[in-house]
Amino acid sequence: MAEYEKQYSTTSVNTGGRSGKSYLEDGSYEVNITPPGSKRDGANPEELFALGYSACFHAALEAVMGQENIDNKSIVRHTVNYLHDPDNNLDIKLQVEIRGGIEGLDEAETQKLLDKAHEVCPYSRAIQNGHIDVSVEAVPYEE
Repeated sequence: MAEYEKQYSTTSVNTGGRSGKSYLEDGSYEVNITPPGSKRDGANPEELFALGYSACFHAALEAVMGQENIDNKSIVRHTVNYLHDPDNNLDIKLQVEIRGGIEGLDEAETQKLLDKAHEVCPYSRAIQNGHIDVSVEAVPYEE
């Protein structure tokens, strides 16, 4: 098994759960946490997960593209769905739909690169074989 060296570490704190506040312990970021559909200023955990996952996945895609000497523009969209079993409100899971496009590449070529990015993205690797359903789909590049 490979030995990993720590490259970065951060600590977040939450008070109040889904109706509270989350912040980074170093004081660099703070956000009000709101339930999905709330009109209050803030974000819900699914939105924050989508933001983090899309940034991490796109970085992995750019690394894979770099290995293939492709420097075309690319874009990824992550849709995070919050699901629950209607017979058991405590049985909750997330579903993620990843759609990515690369300017100038057809969908088959794009799909190959997206699949490689999905293999190396730390978020993707963290949730493999977990309780999150993930689909990855190539789409035409569009900002």
